[in-house]
Amino acid sequence: MNRRDLLLACGGMAASAAVSRLACAADLPRDLRITRIVAFDLVSRRPKVVGKNSQRGVHGDRATDRMVRLYAGAGLEGLGNCRADEKTLAGLLGKNPFDFFKSDQPAMQSPLGPGSMPLWDLAGRTLGRPVHALLGGKGAREVPVYDGSIYLSDLQPEYADRWQDRFKEEIDLGLARGHRAFKIKIGRGAKWMPAEEGFERDKAVLRAIRAHAGPDVLLGVDANNGYDLARTKRLLADLPDINLAFVEEMFPEDVALDLELKAFLKERGLKALVADGESQVSLEGLRPFIEAKAIDICQADMNGFGLEGIMAEAAMARPHGCLVAPHNWGSLVAFYMILHAGRAIPNFYRAENDPLDSDVLVADGYAIKGGLATVPDAPGFGLRIDEAKFAAAVKPLFDLKL
Repeated sequence: MNRRDLLLACGGMAASAAVSRLACAADLPRDLRITRIVAFDLVSRRPKVVGKNSQRGVHGDRATDRMVRLYAGAGLEGLGNCRADEKTLAGLLGKNPFDFFKSDQPAMQSPLGPGSMPLWDLAGRTLGRPVHALLGGKGAREVPVYDGSIYLSDLQPEYADRWQDRFKEEIDLGLARGHRAFKIKIGRGAKWMPAEEGFERDKAVLRAIRAHAGPDVLLGVDANNGYDLARTKRLLADLPDINLAFVEEMFPEDVALDLELKAFLKERGLKALVADGESQVSLEGLRPFIEAKAIDICQADMNGFGLEGIMAEAAMARPHGCLVAPHNWGSLVAFYMILHAGRAIPNFYRAENDPLDSDVLVADGYAIKGGLATVPDAPGFGLRIDEAKFAAAVKPLFDLKL
């Protein structure tokens, strides 16, 4: 069956649960084969140099996604972030991508592990359906987002004498890109300044940003484990009027300490949610925090867990009233994955945006306005390559053929 006949056969029918809600189980193309695999690095740019966090030095103005293009004949292609090595990818040649999809849930089991994005894209393009629909489509139509790029700019020499103005400029840049929510890095006293001096600077920055952004912009903080519980309580007690929406990675993950922090927030009548989990490498590492209700927002890394892992995380968290906000930094393409997950997950919080752009990757239909992201209903992820710019600027890492 060719792609046109498949789409006519499936029409507007709901996807069959027998093939992970994909579509018309009996009519899936059994003769489809992956015939070519091209891997390349996609370099993207930020509109600014991003500075230090509490633990690491300047992050810069570039990021790189390891990308894979899967070709399956009849003009079909799957595109996505994938860190699998050449030998692993070579094992896909000659395989039918639909053979990897699990039969009882919107997931797949393939040699690519969390790097399954190009397989999802290929499936969506073959079936003429967006990935968020293949995942179940139970989330909001427009996905809440936040700008995660407000780092420790005051520690950069060029801004040392005008750091208040620099933070205003960065907030304005985010607002111009459509954001109405920001995550602000704190923890200067963990490494870069004397502890108390750094703590006071953290507070001064938060006050300056709130005064400039106004009361309606959502603000959260991320200490990258640069605080302890006592200092976290001091920050919250000293700045009750900043009205923080969430506090992330304030100290190394600990169920008892997180529960004590949540009790403190409740006693003070503060609404900040406790977010953590980006450093976990398995769902089992998150389970004690979710089941104890020690955190409010689970932040498993998007590229580290893949779509299957994030969907499983959301399913685990939902009965306990826990939200999901996948961690994302240094990846343009993971942001698009998060948006499709957001349209599929009912207990989704916000998508983290590292403000990156690429001339090579075209993302028609994606936009951020008023703090919400639109997600296209185009087949797959709706991403495409500008072939002329690809040819001029990108050198494939390898090109495998059947």
